[in-house]
Amino acid sequence: MQSQSGSVGPYGSVSAAVGTDISRAAEVLRAGGLVGMPTETVYGLAANALDVRAVAKVFAAKGRPTFDPLIVHLADLSELSRVVSHVPAIALQLAEVWPGPLTLVLPKADCVPDLVTSGLPGVGVRVPAHPMAQQLLRTCGCPLAAPSANPFGGISPTTASHVLEGLGDRLDYVLDGGPCRVGVESTVVSLMGGVPVLLRPGGVGPERLRELVGEYETARADADLDDAAQPAPGMLSRHYAPRTPLRLIAAAERAVPSPGLRSGLLTWGPELEISGFDRIFRLCSEGIPEICAAGFFAALRDLDSAGLDVIIARKFLDVGLGVALNDRLRRGAAGGTQ
Repeated sequence: MQSQSGSVGPYGSVSAAVGTDISRAAEVLRAGGLVGMPTETVYGLAANALDVRAVAKVFAAKGRPTFDPLIVHLADLSELSRVVSHVPAIALQLAEVWPGPLTLVLPKADCVPDLVTSGLPGVGVRVPAHPMAQQLLRTCGCPLAAPSANPFGGISPTTASHVLEGLGDRLDYVLDGGPCRVGVESTVVSLMGGVPVLLRPGGVGPERLRELVGEYETARADADLDDAAQPAPGMLSRHYAPRTPLRLIAAAERAVPSPGLRSGLLTWGPELEISGFDRIFRLCSEGIPEICAAGFFAALRDLDSAGLDVIIARKFLDVGLGVALNDRLRRGAAGGTQ
């Protein structure tokens, strides 16, 4: 597909062009600009991770607080020493899943701007599995800081059109790599201490983590620390949130619309007795978490744009990617109607 010229965006200025021109995207990044980049998890808002001015543009474009750090994306494992000062042996065990949806927090090298890590000594790094992301990283020749390409705290984008909806007039170019295969953000594991600590569940499920490293600890959520520097992105008590109030029900609970309200339902599995909802989005009739995850954020966007008063979402089984999906639902519903 050839690059399409920009159009008028939602903020009244010219929206970024969309296309598959890797060379053009790489030129933008080398010049300090911003690119919407596909990955296997969600679309990222990419900038040269070693250029502090470019990184500052990422925070400004998203409206992201500087206490929420960014993940640095690399072309392959051999580039780890560019941004990390020390690589423990356990990191190489976990890196068996690279390219893939796993971020490791490791001691940062001096060349990594403090803005990237929110002033913390560790930097989150991963190697994305999307072929277009890999080609872009090799072509531009620099590590890329790339949080999700959407306004801060909102629903993550899994298509190029989602990127344009939220940030179209704040980017220089958007690479269209099609829908994201995994559909939820990477798992984040800190290796800054003696024991691996799971900071954020994501595209690598807990079962696979245990296969790689045995037992690990899980960071506890603490809303009192929401204004402090975060060990990893996606750890704030409210995040991934639709504009429409979100209410959660248990996996086995019967779905009932809220009385007197236009109600939408996000569900999964072979459920027969559903009635009274203004809009229903069934992710997967089999209830397989990996299939549900691929369409999860797109489904939330669909329901959020339907003029509803409330979205009722069925929790997933806590296995595989269901753990990450429940994390996104819990944070998306925090502070709203539950």
